[in-house]
Amino acid sequence: MQEIIKKFWFEKFDCFSVSGKDARKFLNGITTSNILNSENKVIKTCWLTPNGVLRSLIEIIFLERKLEVIILAGNTNEIIDYFNQVIFPADDVLLGEPFLINRIQEIDESSSWRTYLPIFFKTEDKEFEIYKNKLNLLNPNDLKLWKINQAIPSLEMEINEKNNPLELGLQDLIDFNKGCYLGQETMSKIKNVSSLKQEIRIWKSFESNLNLDVEDKNLYINSAKDISVGKITSFFKSDSQIKGLAMIKRKYLEEESYFFSEIFGKIFINKSVGSIFL
Repeated sequence: MQEIIKKFWFEKFDCFSVSGKDARKFLNGITTSNILNSENKVIKTCWLTPNGVLRSLIEIIFLERKLEVIILAGNTNEIIDYFNQVIFPADDVLLGEPFLINRIQEIDESSSWRTYLPIFFKTEDKEFEIYKNKLNLLNPNDLKLWKINQAIPSLEMEINEKNNPLELGLQDLIDFNKGCYLGQETMSKIKNVSSLKQEIRIWKSFESNLNLDVEDKNLYINSAKDISVGKITSFFKSDSQIKGLAMIKRKYLEEESYFFSEIFGKIFINKSVGSIFL
């Protein structure tokens, strides 16, 4: 019987601490998950605009005396500046200076990235290099392709001041039963009336003659470009294929399994491994 070799996602992320007796309450009012009642040691959550648009994908580590906020995707300075702005003088909340943290997580091709619990190492941890060198880490290209298959959003691509977390397949990172938080009203409205206009999808192209000079990111129902069905948000080219993510209008998702891009030619649409759109 062939031994299955485990694969691991390793990456460095910006991180900062939130301490003080009001730290949980403070983060609970800003992010989409239930920070107050969580029994997990690590929780994934979103930071939204007041209109419910995704601004950052965040991971929070619960430590004995503080919380550590890891920016998986987002602008760290923007987040810290906003957090500082909304801390009231009466709040017992203190933000620490940002630093880099080493994050390691087991992955597989068929399970969501939210399945496995990550492990964290500070840069000064002596055990880090010893531990890391024993693992089968994804190389940078394989990691990019794996992230696309997982539909993990990236800053200025899927996180682009337009898309909300429900459209990005991140519904499980939102607690619809907790109290007020930034963007809550919009999230509840979308969920209750099922008014999603678009969903994230993986696409694949096998074209050899790419028109990379064209700036048209739209996807069309055919090569005549009669109807725009969505927009490409990101792509990655490997030796054998080109893959990427796109936001597709819901009313066209059931009609075809492929669409047309002026840049990438005929492209095939698939559901992601890591979003709720399975």
